[in-house]
Amino acid sequence: MVMPAKTMNNNSAVGNHCIIVGHSIDAITTATVMVSLGNRVSLYANSQALENTLANYNFEYQQQALWQLYLSQHSIVVESIPEQASAVFGEESANLYWLFHSDLPASWQKSKDNKPSWVVHLNESQTPSQIPLILSGISTLGVFSDIATYCQRPWVYYVPFVFLQDGNTYPSMLSPKLWLMGEKTKDSIDKVAVLQPLIAQAQQSYISDIATIEFSRSAIMSMLATRVSFMNEWSRLADYKGVDIQEVANIMGLDTRIGSSYLKAGWGFGGRTLPAEIKALQQTLDNTQVDHHLIHAVNLINNDQKELIFRKFWQYFDGAIENKQVTIWGASYKTGSGRTSEAAIHPLLRLIWSYNITTHVYALEAESELAGLYPEQPLLKFIAISTEQLANSDALFVLSWPGTKRLPISAINEVVVPVFDAQNAFSKTQIDSLKGDYQGIGRRK
Repeated sequence: MVMPAKTMNNNSAVGNHCIIVGHSIDAITTATVMVSLGNRVSLYANSQALENTLANYNFEYQQQALWQLYLSQHSIVVESIPEQASAVFGEESANLYWLFHSDLPASWQKSKDNKPSWVVHLNESQTPSQIPLILSGISTLGVFSDIATYCQRPWVYYVPFVFLQDGNTYPSMLSPKLWLMGEKTKDSIDKVAVLQPLIAQAQQSYISDIATIEFSRSAIMSMLATRVSFMNEWSRLADYKGVDIQEVANIMGLDTRIGSSYLKAGWGFGGRTLPAEIKALQQTLDNTQVDHHLIHAVNLINNDQKELIFRKFWQYFDGAIENKQVTIWGASYKTGSGRTSEAAIHPLLRLIWSYNITTHVYALEAESELAGLYPEQPLLKFIAISTEQLANSDALFVLSWPGTKRLPISAINEVVVPVFDAQNAFSKTQIDSLKGDYQGIGRRK
């Protein structure tokens, strides 16, 4: 576990005063990390949105603990975000401004003189031009470089959160795998000394102009999404030919030109970042004369893949699935997360419920979010033990199973229930040991 540095209270004369505007997990993580590095933070946020983020990320135990600690120490002070940005930029003691683009209220984003109104307020304020401004977020290409140009100050930077790992946000920012940073003024990184510890701890780092970093962020995320959809499309051919796609992926990973990351076939990609990135890139391409058949195909494959495991289930029972009961293991878009955004659980549940099928869901960290999304659904039953309803189930779906947790093969074999593995969580040996039927994504007995 990464331990926080010694923190200071709000009256300390040491450290920078960081003004952060945002309510997302990115903004909350930034606030906790900045305090851990010896600074104090004023966080301007929509209170309801902030509470929702904290509630939805209650599985981030270290983040939650540090947040409460720093609030009690007054190292983080939360302020309601004002309608006009001028109230924030009038903060006399600020040493740094960090704005999360997607979290800014509509009143800040209104165009004035072809510029976001908050930029106009900043330019008209008495905020010294030497105070650095950092921007973060995902948007169409060119947005952040344009904002930097509009800002009448030299020290403007862009930091995309390509390093943040859901379920492990605090350590992943404190020791990022890849730190990208765009700067308006070349070779000015020394002006944001507060970020030097993060850059120093990064496994890899790269600093360039803002437009290049924006483009690189989008290219990285789009490549990862493309690899996922490529493997999922090949999994369908593997199904047809009776080949194990996971073994194929292992072989592909041996080729150093390809590598092993993002080669696992499954139900597709979800969460916040990849879907948002693909949407932003499509919007960028739609405003150009550049063809974008590949990205369009990536999105189509991903959306269709989320219904594939249901079709396998429907075909297995020749469509006679009304009024059955099933057990579902996992609900989040990835193991270790409590988020279900863009996850396969939603199309699966909608399709299953349309046949009046009772679902016994072992949701792990995602139970709270799932319960909030479907508060009055009588067909949704949560289970505390993964195997407790197997004897009453006609099928078992696996969507998200922790790699550190052993699959209860013996319990499955006791009831000989067919398994529909959308995560390809079972090893080849485990599949062979099953007494009942098994269908994965590009894999079967």
